[in-house]
Amino acid sequence: MRLVGPAGEQVGIVSIDDALRLAQEADLDLVEVAPTARPPVCKLMDYGKFKYESALKARESRKNQAQTVIKEIKLRPKIDPHDYGTKRGHVERFLKAGDKVKVTIMFRGREQSRPELGFRLLQRLAGDVEELGFVEAQPKQDGRNMTMVIGPHRRKSDAKAERAPQGERSQGERSHSARSQGERPPAAPRSQGERSPAAPRSQGERSPAAPRAQGERSPDAPRPQGERSPAERPAPPPVPRPQGQPAAARPAPPPARPVSGPRAVAAASRRAAASSGQRQPGQEVSAG
Repeated sequence: MRLVGPAGEQVGIVSIDDALRLAQEADLDLVEVAPTARPPVCKLMDYGKFKYESALKARESRKNQAQTVIKEIKLRPKIDPHDYGTKRGHVERFLKAGDKVKVTIMFRGREQSRPELGFRLLQRLAGDVEELGFVEAQPKQDGRNMTMVIGPHRRKSDAKAERAPQGERSQGERSHSARSQGERPPAAPRSQGERSPAAPRSQGERSPAAPRAQGERSPDAPRPQGERSPAERPAPPPVPRPQGQPAAARPAPPPARPVSGPRAVAAASRRAAASSGQRQPGQEVSAG
């Protein structure tokens, strides 16, 4: 067999035993790369690394390969001018993206006897988009429909590569416009107890930027020797109440809860009789 070294150098024609010995000494694999040649060609290589690199190349080739898609647009022979403009805009957008467009004219009823209407409409559409595409398949009648295929002038891979830089540029323009308008990044989360600058201040609280009155000292300034803090100062003595002034009225006790039952009813009747001066049955009257 003809042996090729790991760097691509020609070793020469050797026997199979010598080739296997060289592969074991170099800790490589002996791979047959041209079995139909006379003599067969073998190469010393790392087969696992070779398979990995081949898979990477196949993946890159599939990534760069653009799949052609056929878009379809349907029209009517008596289409409105505004609807025709909308359909033409769709065709132009598909051609700019590198896709083929299949235009279908649908005939209904007695419109099938006037195929020249659909033919003229297809020719008009092909003339309007001739800068972006060409007629790949001429108009042909297919039952109730007439079809025509328009192909783009440029490949889809070129259109895809052109759209990528435009997307990056538009993203950069958006970020630049946001910075020019004074947009700031989101603020970091505040710690517990920290207040937002826009939050309303409590009554009597002063802004840090407000000027201090004359003689007022900053809270962070050191205190003079002998001066006590407000927490260390003694509480003021209570103010004596002038003589003759009534004390604060005490709250009235809550009303007693009414008691129900025969005893409560009898007691209430006795109190009512005593207040009116009547004698109850069984009550003794004094002789005085």
